[in-house]
Order: sequence, then structure tokens, then C-alpha cells
Amino acid sequence: MKREFTPPRAAEFSELIKKRLEEVKAAGGTRETVTLEWNEQPLHVEVIDLPLDGLYFNSSTHRIRAQRSHDPARNEVLERDPYSAEGQGYLQFLLQAEPANPNRRDPDFDRLKESLKEFGQNDPGLVTHDGVLVNGNTRAAALREIGAQSMRVGILPESFTSADINAVELSLQLRDDHRRDYSYINRLLAMEEQAALGRTPEVIAKAFRIRTPRYHQERWILSTIRDMIERSRSGGGVALRLVDFEEDQEKLKELHRAYEKLNAADPDQAEEFKELRMAAITLGFAKTDVRHIEEGFRNTYLERTLPTNLNADPAEEEAVTVPGLGVSVPAASSAVSAARALNDRILRAKAAMLSADPTVLDSEKRSAQNLFDDAKDAFDKAIDAAGRDARVRKRKQMAPARLADACADIDQCVVDLVQARASRSLDEEAFDEAVLKLRDSLHKLAQQAGRGVPSPGDGVTWLIDAVAVEGS
Repeated sequence: MKREFTPPRAAEFSELIKKRLEEVKAAGGTRETVTLEWNEQPLHVEVIDLPLDGLYFNSSTHRIRAQRSHDPARNEVLERDPYSAEGQGYLQFLLQAEPANPNRRDPDFDRLKESLKEFGQNDPGLVTHDGVLVNGNTRAAALREIGAQSMRVGILPESFTSADINAVELSLQLRDDHRRDYSYINRLLAMEEQAALGRTPEVIAKAFRIRTPRYHQERWILSTIRDMIERSRSGGGVALRLVDFEEDQEKLKELHRAYEKLNAADPDQAEEFKELRMAAITLGFAKTDVRHIEEGFRNTYLERTLPTNLNADPAEEEAVTVPGLGVSVPAASSAVSAARALNDRILRAKAAMLSADPTVLDSEKRSAQNLFDDAKDAFDKAIDAAGRDARVRKRKQMAPARLADACADIDQCVVDLVQARASRSLDEEAFDEAVLKLRDSLHKLAQQAGRGVPSPGDGVTWLIDAVAVEGS
């Protein structure tokens, strides 16, 4: 069970909030409020000014949930005491960092900072009676950087539970007018949290304004990412982080769509395909390159380019006995095992390369970098070959596809012609001119279709004969 923490000055801050609320009420006049959605009902809360140095960043905010894994040591401090100076300092750092690479400062944060400096705070934040920010964490971080002393915040009811607070944060985030979306991984984590609370897929999908199949896709993607992270551990050591998959959204969605389609026909092929695409995603290939990894990619292209140390093909595994049942089920095929083993090595190599853990030796990092580079070079050559073949196939299929489209247009023309004649609205002259253009186009097509073909098929033969009869 997750431990609940209370800020060290919670009681003192709660008294300050009550006093300020009473002062605003006693002053009369127009009082500022902010409207929230809670339990599908509007909730109006009072807005007051509070000192910035008494407000705490929220360690549970979905804004930086995935990014917390960026520095495991600092995240451990945050887990032990989120309201310590060290924990709050780490949150300040993450709030101003790029979601996909916390080592870089986010330009959006600096734009927010300049806007606050020039125009002041437009929208109020949101805070609990303990002084913990529920909404406005990033604004508070920017206000502190420009030296502001206070922040306008709406005050949540004192009776609100942690579940109520999370629901309010989610409803604010998903409002159409919200200025900054959750990063992709943080959105997946928010869905997972809602599911853990017992909400149904239909309810969660509605809250996130998506369709239920999309929700299931997102859950599959997060499950796959977690599996990759766990498999990237080498002997319980360093591992990849959620943030390392932040920029792979579209690649992962395309993987899911293709995997589901292939899995319905051949589960083994689907698993091999998934492992190889995930390996390419881990290696950092672009979406247009990853698309060239299709079923049969390893046998047709990759085996030619993989170096010996990466091309080991595990022998067929024996059947696996299910404990307690006394029955055996087939193990994964050798092709799936080989793809999985290759992907595991790439995952572990990348985890070692990215690790800031001082226990990872420089020699281990160099070895991981060499393996990673060898794998990337092999995939690069294989993907290039697959891409060339795909372009050839596309050229071969282009002319037949265009002719099929033309046939569909002619079939529709027949329907339109019948309807126009029935209503006596056909422009006969324009139609006749169009038919003459069709004749000219068919002449050109017949000329090219019969060129260099000693034994044309029935269709081309008919076309050549039809044009010849028309011209005689």
C-alpha cells in the first residue's frame, strides 16, 4: 500500500488558508472563483493569494510521472520524503525539463516563464488545504524562477481525499482549453491508474475522450513498454526507463495495429515480428524505416547482415511443463526465441549505455556501445534492402492499381449516367467529349501495354484488338 505523506507545515498552512478565505469573504465585493468538474458536476472554489515559499510541488502529478525515473537515486529520495528539500528540488528540475529528455531544458517552460514575467499569472492554480499543488506545478516553478513571492490558487475542499484530488487533476488536464498536454507516457500511466481504481474501460475511454478500442491499444502499449524495461535489466542491475520510450508513440501504435492483424493469422509470426520491430524502435530508427520490418524480415534480410555474435539461433526449445497441472505446452518457436534473444541483448546494451549508475564500469559501457552499434548497422542494411524491395513492389503494383481505380470510376459513371438520363439532366455534349478522351487514353494504354510483350495475356490482347477494330 502506498504510504501517504503530509507536508511538514500542513497544519500551519491550513490555518493560513482558512484565515485568507475568511478575509476575502469579509471584504465583500466580487470574489474570484475557479470552476472545476468533479463527479461530473461543476464545483466552484474560492481563489486567494498564497506565499510561494509555502506551496509544495505535487510528487503524484501526472505531469512528470514517467520522468521521475530519469534519475533513480533522486527518485528514491523523492519516494522516501516528497516534501524534503531534495525531493522538491528534483521536482523543480523535472518541471522545467523536456519530457522526452530531462537532461535538456524545455523551451516551452522558458516561454511560460517569459509570459509570466511580462503579463503576470492569468489562470489560478489549484491547491489542497495542506499546501500541495494539484494544478499549476509548472507555473509555480516558473514563478519561483522569476522571483515572484505569491501565487493565485483555488482552494480545494478540506474533505477531499487523494482519489478526489487525482480525479480533479485528470478532469482539468483533459479539458479542451488546457494549454499543455500530459506527455504520452504520463497519459498512459494516468489510464493505468484509473483502471487500478476499478473503473471500466468504457468509463476511462470516455474520460480521456477516446474510443474503447483506442484505450485497449494504449494499455497494450504500456504493458509492452514495461515488458521491455524488465527485460533490459542485466542481472537485476540497470534498466531502461519509461521516459526512454516517450518519443515512440506513433511507432508503437503502428506496431500494435500490425501485430493484432498478424496475430489473428499466425501468433508465432506475430511474436517474431513484434520482437524485431521493438528492437528497431530501441535502436532509434524512424517510423518510415520501422515500417519496412514485416513478417519474414529476419529470414529474408536480417540474417544476411547480422554479425556472427548477434546471429546465434537458439535450438528449438523443449516443451514447457505447467506446474501443478502435469501437462506440457509447446515452447516458443526457435524463430521467436532467436528474435527475443536478439532484442534482449539490444535492450540491455541500451540500458547500460544510458545508465548514470556509477557501478556500471566504463568497459561495460564500451562493450554495450559496440554491440548496439553492430546491431544498428545490421538493421540499417537490412531495412535498406527491405525498403528497396518495397519500392520495386510498389512500382510493379502502381499501374494495375491505377487501372483498378479507373474501372471503379467507370462503374460509378454508369450509375451517374443512368440517373442523369432518367432525370433528363445529362449534358450530352460534355459526355460525348469525355468519351472521346477515354478513346484516346485507351489507344495510348493499348500501345504501351502491348510493347515488348511477345505473348500478352487475355486482358491486354482484348485491349489491343478492341482498339485495332475501332481504328479500322
